[in-house]
Amino acid sequence: QVQLVESGGGLVQAGGSLRLSCATSGRAFSSDVLGWFRQAPGKEREFVAAINWSTGNSDYGDSVKGRFTISRDDAKNAVYLQMNSLKPEDTAVHYCAAKTRYFSTYDTTNAYNYWGQGTQVTVSS
Repeated sequence: QVQLVESGGGLVQAGGSLRLSCATSGRAFSSDVLGWFRQAPGKEREFVAAINWSTGNSDYGDSVKGRFTISRDDAKNAVYLQMNSLKPEDTAVHYCAAKTRYFSTYDTTNAYNYWGQGTQVTVSS
């Protein structure tokens, strides 16, 4: 059973930075995809970023391109999301997710079969 535990959320001023971490256990990832999603109050869960564990290839949602960077650490079995130039509209609960089965997409919530509990990110103006 894969377990994902996020940390690193908090309150930051606009223009600031935060680094989210996702500690994983229960699986040695290979060709799997690890992703970050976020959900603001009253809105649908939104794709933020994803990374292929074996190749390191990554992709980002349009709203965070150029500001956020996803990375992974094989030795620590962890995934990170470096968030720079934060904006108030980045305020949301941020979730780590793992896609360990075949699915044609990686930027939709239904592609992922494991989820963390989420960490709150609040950006003040």
